[in-house]
Amino acid sequence: MSKSFPAERIRNFSIIAHIDHGKSTLADRFLEITGAVDTRNKQAQQLDSMDIERERGITIKAAAVSLTTHVNGVEYLLNLIDTPGHVDFAYEVEKSLQACEGALLLIDAAQGIQAQTVANAMLAMEQDMTIIPVFNKVDLPHARPEEFAGELENTLLLEPELALHCSAKTGEGVEAIIEALVARVEAPQGDPHAPLQALIFDAKYDEYRGIVVCVRIINGTLRKGDTAHMIGVGADYEAVDIGKFMPKMVAQQASSHKAMALLFSLFSDAD
Repeated sequence: MSKSFPAERIRNFSIIAHIDHGKSTLADRFLEITGAVDTRNKQAQQLDSMDIERERGITIKAAAVSLTTHVNGVEYLLNLIDTPGHVDFAYEVEKSLQACEGALLLIDAAQGIQAQTVANAMLAMEQDMTIIPVFNKVDLPHARPEEFAGELENTLLLEPELALHCSAKTGEGVEAIIEALVARVEAPQGDPHAPLQALIFDAKYDEYRGIVVCVRIINGTLRKGDTAHMIGVGADYEAVDIGKFMPKMVAQQASSHKAMALLFSLFSDAD
């Protein structure tokens, strides 16, 4: 069973960027630093589950994971969604951002702001969420984060002094990013006693579990065995299993408005 956290110690965030600017590598470092994966068994692109993603080194499907970490002696739950960077998968990015209060805007320190950097930043701004700019790949000899910092203000109207520097490859500066997430991103809001409201941001079919759905609960509480009404299809389904991806499935009996990265299996219509 997974541990319960008060809302003030939870942060929901996405990583957004232009393609190949290092989103999945940074997600790997988060998993490693927080101890979510054993360093002896780690592999690149931990959250990319599709074969084509690993073959081509790109993210196609958004992937969610829950991580626990300590900042200033206090334990926090970080709910992360790694998003695609290619323009063809912008819808995946938009749905992921709707489930979060904050976003890490990752920028290649050797290439600067690119087309999807701007497009994804605009999507985040439309959600009125906290955006933390991060210059990645500062370990490269031709990295120029100070030179590109001015583009943050001129192109995206973001304050350059708030930008962080890191190397997702080496892990340099990644712990400072975690500290910034805790300090800058708002905790989730909602009423656990209200009627259930949730946003589905991903779904897939599992031949053993049935329909596996990732949701962000906005209000209310979802318990194992509850019936959920899906507005899109106008049907009721039973929540057979509930849990978090950490990154393996960790079961829960119930989850409330504070949570994201949930899984519940819908085998058939409730009636």
